[in-house]
Amino acid sequence: MQIGLFAHRRTGVLTGALFLSCALAACSHDQKSVQKKVQTVTVETVKTVPYAQSSSMPGRATSFLTSPVTPQVTGVIQKRLFTEGSVVHEGQVLYQIDPAPYQATYDADKAELEKAQAALLSAKPIAERDRSLAAIDAISKETLEEAEATLKQDEATIDADKAALESARINLGYTRVTAPVTGTISASAYTPGALVTADQTTALATIYAYDPMYLDVTESSTDVLALRKKFASGEYKTDANGNAKVKITLEDGTTYAHEGTLQFAGVGVDQTTGTITLRVIVPNPEKLLLPGEYLHAVVDQGVNQSAILVPQQAVVHDQRGNATALVVDAQNKIESRTLMLAGTANNNEWVVTGGLATGDRIVVAGSQFVSVGDTVKATDATAATDATDATEAAAASAASSPSAN
Repeated sequence: MQIGLFAHRRTGVLTGALFLSCALAACSHDQKSVQKKVQTVTVETVKTVPYAQSSSMPGRATSFLTSPVTPQVTGVIQKRLFTEGSVVHEGQVLYQIDPAPYQATYDADKAELEKAQAALLSAKPIAERDRSLAAIDAISKETLEEAEATLKQDEATIDADKAALESARINLGYTRVTAPVTGTISASAYTPGALVTADQTTALATIYAYDPMYLDVTESSTDVLALRKKFASGEYKTDANGNAKVKITLEDGTTYAHEGTLQFAGVGVDQTTGTITLRVIVPNPEKLLLPGEYLHAVVDQGVNQSAILVPQQAVVHDQRGNATALVVDAQNKIESRTLMLAGTANNNEWVVTGGLATGDRIVVAGSQFVSVGDTVKATDATAATDATDATEAAAASAASSPSAN
């Protein structure tokens, strides 16, 4: 009985050990199969291509001239003589201020001048007569001095009256408020019947000269220094006056029809931002550009015959802001590269100036499934695209064949 029980227990132990051994073997087999699994990634082979380089500088458009229209005399506006938003010309009358009090002052000053001129007509012959009489001792010296003093006083009165009359004439002219420059005028801040003063700070309206326009762009002092060196070396072309021609990109991404001229107008570095403001003069004959509009000044840098362009989705930035990308090496292992970028190109590509070389295979898809050091299977993106296109073309051909119908 005991021998049978011992044999039964021994059989159970052996069965359990065998089961555990099989389980461990199966687990080991699964781990090996997981370890042997190789991920597939899509790569592009780096090559050099011709690329027209350019430097883009964002900025805001401002008026070539901004001239506030302000009154020079105090009075009540009688008329507004322009259409808001229209083009006005230099010297054009914009407002008529009530001229009546200034006309009265002018008339009074004119009468005073005429009175002084009449007094001078009387004083001149008296002084001349007294000089003749004094020469023969017919009158006293005091009488002669009095006559000459009266003459000089009348002459001085005429000069003062002429100045007063000229001042009155100017003020009377100021009742006709004219445009100081040619341009587009804004809405009027005052209506007829409003009282305006000579010392007010609020403009009646503002005139903007839209052709040409200014585009003020800000660049870091380092970039401006590099830009100056490139112009000085002839790498960037300039006109006869040493100014660079630039293309203008509008807010919607289209290219403006007229080229601008870049002028190095910056005279100092902003200590807060470390930037310098540069100015671009842009023709605006169609009045398409408006003050405050966001634009880009694009400076052509010529054609780089051996540029490296990579898809933007292949590049990520680490916590320090460094641009990195995954590359498949000759042993089909994943390695990480730190890249130097020089801006974006067309078709959502980065311009790479460092970190990659011709022939490198950069991962463009599947990077989220692999880590540095992993062995992968690399599929060329161009070959995959060609295969997909061929499959789609064959399917379309089969669907349109008579047998398919």
